[in-house]
Amino acid sequence: MNTLVNPNDLSAIIEADRAHLWHHLIPHKPFETNDPRIIVEGKGMRVWDATGKEHLDAVSGGVWTVNVGYGRERIADAVRDQLVKMNYFANSAGSIPGAQFAEMLIDKMPGMSRVYYTNSGSEANEKAFKMVRQIAHKRHGGRKHKILYRERDYHGSTIATMSAGGQIERNAQYGPFTPGFVEVPHCLEYRAQWDVEAYGERAADAIEEVILREGADTVGALCLEPVTAGGGVITPPEGYWERVQEICRKYEILLHIDEVVCGVGRTGTWFGYQNYGIKPDFVTMAKGVASGYAAISCMVTTEEVFELFKSAPEDPMDYFRDISTFGGCTAGPTAAIENMKIIEDEKLLQNTLAMGERLMGNLEALKEKHAVVGDVRGKGLFAGAELVADRKTKEPAPEKMVQAVVADCMAQGVIIGATNRSLPGLNNTLCLSPALIATKDDIDAITDAIDGALTRVFTH
Repeated sequence: MNTLVNPNDLSAIIEADRAHLWHHLIPHKPFETNDPRIIVEGKGMRVWDATGKEHLDAVSGGVWTVNVGYGRERIADAVRDQLVKMNYFANSAGSIPGAQFAEMLIDKMPGMSRVYYTNSGSEANEKAFKMVRQIAHKRHGGRKHKILYRERDYHGSTIATMSAGGQIERNAQYGPFTPGFVEVPHCLEYRAQWDVEAYGERAADAIEEVILREGADTVGALCLEPVTAGGGVITPPEGYWERVQEICRKYEILLHIDEVVCGVGRTGTWFGYQNYGIKPDFVTMAKGVASGYAAISCMVTTEEVFELFKSAPEDPMDYFRDISTFGGCTAGPTAAIENMKIIEDEKLLQNTLAMGERLMGNLEALKEKHAVVGDVRGKGLFAGAELVADRKTKEPAPEKMVQAVVADCMAQGVIIGATNRSLPGLNNTLCLSPALIATKDDIDAITDAIDGALTRVFTH
């Protein structure tokens, strides 16, 4: 018997959703009294829900993913054609789109050489962690296995990536965690831990202090976001990345850059690390790689790292013993090729820089107008506005009121994001990541909605 719910029967769709779906990041209780929100269509920067209401999406699919916008027929058509011809084979063999996209990607990443396909950002980061551990065993007697991560950074939802997660509330109730992961301090100058002039260098020096405490001969890698995303859109202070790289070279520590959010145009360069002159050993990416049109993530590394897995030909452990099932699906690299072509053809990197400048200008104007806006920061079309109860003390605005701003914008038909249930007492940053196709009118509509929401929430 065919029990498929009629897609035109809104009440039946809602009941099927309520009865059977376990939604991501949503508490159970709201669905006891409220209908789940169901998004049914998207075009450009806009989506429509099941009630027919139109929304301007300022967060690229809710989690900074749909970089080239909705309704891209050329991506869908390319994926359809490829799947009919050859949909899947384990990535122990190759595929035409897999080879094509790998070459296309490496061309955008000078110094990098090898692409390992996986299907999510968490998994891409896991692969890099496993490589570090295997290198430790192959080259350092297993000793140089520790992986450093930064307070407020986020690297995924598996147990190992949560072990490298710097957001306490996201990690709560999921321990015990994998040993060998060690936290280093954040680098948010607005909430500086040290009263020094060269804050960026001091924040980097704090990483060296952790290395020396742990023992440099035990530390294999440092995993950082180029711009911290869900931890509050934290742009690195001046001098930070230069010093970080010096420290990594000094102690022979592999540098792992997590580009799951920043990658593929979000900051106005192909990758966020390219804004700061970083020369990484690992780069991981997902989300915007195919703009959500297919599942794909990549762990990209150098030829030097690749060569570390080679030893005596007779050694049965002379390779990276790993597989990712859906790393062999051809839909991902096919969608990624078209996604990257669209960014090039439509000059979306240039647009991201121009619209990012307008976005930051508008947010600075909101800071001038509203005392509740304590700090604004960002890079390209990736921005945050930290809300405070008091500018002098920098006391964070209550999370409930920050979420009220998000809800007010939603009621206006504009979808924005905010840190939530991540950082105890510091879930107070509005987060914006509109698609790279955003226009001046889109940017103005987003910040106008925030302007109105701030007025209503904080004056009543």
